[in-house]
Amino acid sequence: MENISKEQVKHVADLARLAITDEEAEKLTAELRSIIKYAEELNELDTTDIEPTTHVLNLVNVMRKDEPKEWITQDEALKNAPDKDNGHFRVPSILSE
Repeated sequence: MENISKEQVKHVADLARLAITDEEAEKLTAELRSIIKYAEELNELDTTDIEPTTHVLNLVNVMRKDEPKEWITQDEALKNAPDKDNGHFRVPSILSE
């Protein structure tokens, strides 16, 4: 892969609407070059017998069985509400005109 230039870093920063100084551009250029160098080292590894993964940990989605239950009534839910109206909770408005 080609080397990252300071001008490329400034161009990408401009596209992202980020204002960076020349010193920041130089620092970011060096950091990006280091990251790319490391990625190129990883490309040299032999991964022919390695199964592709989407996550480094073996995570399994645990879901409970969906079973109907008895829940509290609307009156019980509204019992301690500080403000209620026509069977609904009343809350302060967060939208202004």
